[in-house]
Amino acid sequence: MHKEIPPPRESGFTTTTPVPLYWARYGPPGVSPLLVLHGGPGAHHDYMLPQMLELAHDHELVFYDQRGGGRSKEDSRTPTTITWRTQVADLALVASELIAGPPSVIGYSWGGLLAILYAIDANGGGDPPLPPPVLAPRRMALISPAPVTREFREDFEVELAERQAGAAVEQLRSEVVGTGLRTRDLPAYRQRLFEISVAGYFADPGNAQHLTPFRVTGRVQRSVWDSLADYDLTGELSRIRCPVLILTGREDPIPMASSQAAAKAIPHARLEVLDGSGHVPYVEATEALFTALRRFLAETELVTSD
Repeated sequence: MHKEIPPPRESGFTTTTPVPLYWARYGPPGVSPLLVLHGGPGAHHDYMLPQMLELAHDHELVFYDQRGGGRSKEDSRTPTTITWRTQVADLALVASELIAGPPSVIGYSWGGLLAILYAIDANGGGDPPLPPPVLAPRRMALISPAPVTREFREDFEVELAERQAGAAVEQLRSEVVGTGLRTRDLPAYRQRLFEISVAGYFADPGNAQHLTPFRVTGRVQRSVWDSLADYDLTGELSRIRCPVLILTGREDPIPMASSQAAAKAIPHARLEVLDGSGHVPYVEATEALFTALRRFLAETELVTSD
């Protein structure tokens, strides 16, 4: 079974966004706050827990469920198509409401790409521009960021599909069926099926254990990716002026070339590659990930963007 998630110190719903978005705070109040962006799109924040709470020893962590996922439901009376611009505009308002001053952002997977899109727009790249108030990020750590071009995303989709259909994952499926777990412990059986459904993201599919299950709202996921169309952000990445750390597993199904391109194009960025990890380093490379994050956060604690 997955590890128990402790309750947040404080939680609620935003009041400045067009749709109320659920948020939760962990860690010491007001101590070097970090705004954490989950993946998806269309997912929710708590699948990153409890592992990401390792940072709550030294920082206040602020999570929120992006619109259309988790507890951040759409207004059923006036439904709208959720796009990447919707998510960026929401992020600007969330940061202004929940974080004092320019936000320090940690983005995982799609959340890493969302952070990039936000930073580009906040530094004058939006068309149309974001309405005030909007503050450019103070610093960003991007963990396993989603691909920065459509071409890289297509390569990722092919690689992930091949891994999920591969012998290692098929062996895991056969094992769970053969154990009779379904009749002995149905919740544990469902938990294991979920873990196997994402095992292709891991360097070692057998490491897909003790995960917090999550749901993705497929319609939201499709609408956000469709809104990006044939995107290529490489020409806009130079607008990002804050310090950026990109952390990627060496065995991530997302092409390493995507993170390398981002690190090369962002002026104050560096890339750290985590050995023995795929797309989920907070599970597969826990010590290396949090050591690198703490080092970056300490180095940039008093640094502001250009």
